Amino acid sequence: MSDRIETLIAPIRDSPFLPEIADRLSRELAEETLRRAKLYEEITPEQKVEFIDGEVILHSPARNVHLDATLNISQLLSYFARMHRLGEVKVEKCLCVFPRNDYEPDIVFFGKAKCAAFAADTVKFPIPDFVVEVLSESTEARDRGVKFEDYAAHGVGEYWIVDAERETVEQYLMRDGAYVLEMKGSTGEIHSQVISGFATPVRAFFNAEENLSALQKLLNE
Repeated sequence: MSDRIETLIAPIRDSPFLPEIADRLSRELAEETLRRAKLYEEITPEQKVEFIDGEVILHSPARNVHLDATLNISQLLSYFARMHRLGEVKVEKCLCVFPRNDYEPDIVFFGKAKCAAFAADTVKFPIPDFVVEVLSESTEARDRGVKFEDYAAHGVGEYWIVDAERETVEQYLMRDGAYVLEMKGSTGEIHSQVISGFATPVRAFFNAEENLSALQKLLNE
């Protein structure tokens, strides 16, 4: 990440407008910090809210197909993680705090090391080890844009982008500080790298009977 930061600041460093640019960025960052603090004071448990690039993003209710896919995936991941004592899976309103932005991904996984710091009243969570985002028309640009970049830049080891309409999954794994597409498909098995040992048919994310069969298989292991 340091090489990328150097690439971004190099042209600014050589600009005669460096003092003005630095001053403006400092003022804008201070204003953004105040807006972020205000969000923390005003956010309620009923809301799904994110803070991205200085803006508060309010999410509308999800469609049924989105909810079904989120539930199917989270159940499989959660049962496996709990059975093997690997960590915790959380869904929807889990506020994950990144250096600049705050996200509430559809599904997140935290390994045991991070879980050890959680308390009953924890509201702000650390950067997850694994994220799943289920696409919607209003979120796709961010899921493939700022979130994709931010997750990779700050060490989210595995990122799945799920299209519930097309019934496909894209699995991205961290390689040398950047995401590499490991698989994309609507059939076959998906194997997690971060949730060690987890494997399940992709169809179990989108089909109720396939999901039940996959859950039963997990419980019988």
